Amino acid sequence: MILAAAQTKPKRGDVSSNLLNHYQLIELAAQNGANLIAFPELSITGYERENAANLVFTKDDYRIDHLKELAVRNNIIIIAGAPIQVESKMFIGEFVISPDNSVSIYTKQFLHEGEDEFFQPSFDYNPMIQIENQNISLAICADIDNPLHPENAKKKDTNIYIASIFFSPNGIPKAYRDLQNYAQKHEMNVLMSNFSGESWGFPSGGKSAFWNNKGELVGQMNDSDSGLLLVEKKDNDWESQIVKF
Repeated sequence: MILAAAQTKPKRGDVSSNLLNHYQLIELAAQNGANLIAFPELSITGYERENAANLVFTKDDYRIDHLKELAVRNNIIIIAGAPIQVESKMFIGEFVISPDNSVSIYTKQFLHEGEDEFFQPSFDYNPMIQIENQNISLAICADIDNPLHPENAKKKDTNIYIASIFFSPNGIPKAYRDLQNYAQKHEMNVLMSNFSGESWGFPSGGKSAFWNNKGELVGQMNDSDSGLLLVEKKDNDWESQIVKF
């Protein structure tokens, strides 16, 4: 099994440019044998609050059609973030696009202060992904600040916990401490994807990373590069590789 965390530099509100970047990184991940690629929080639009309603996606949005084609063609699961509207509610969400052409969504369960002015939290959309008998659960940014989130994931027999985040340089040390602790405490492998460029007018901290289920840091990117952190499961061990883009 090979997993990829994409570390990207979004262009604010530029959906077309950001999607092109997604396409390129998905192809790069597939060329390296990845079974799954995870992008940061709200990766398609960049992190947005005030302008999210103008950028919002629906579950069957035509703008994800090429992502679906890439998932099928490359036999890869794609996790890409966007504001997603379901009926009258808007969520910080991510599309889980599978090689069988199906699409499910995950919605952020615990919001940062200020996000509740624009978004709703929800526990209703929480798919479990399975690859090679491994159960994979998802998290978005502030989800990882609440210990209940990884605890609930563990109750679902999660083996791999994937966090798509937008954390600033100042927030990265706490994210590392929390995710390392969750990996060790709950015996889950943890993959984290973060932006490396500015979003919402603020710098992001990069350093996308992977911890094994003993809480050991297996691989990490730096705070400025774009590209992929690839991790490969070999028997009971994991190996990492960085591909710059």
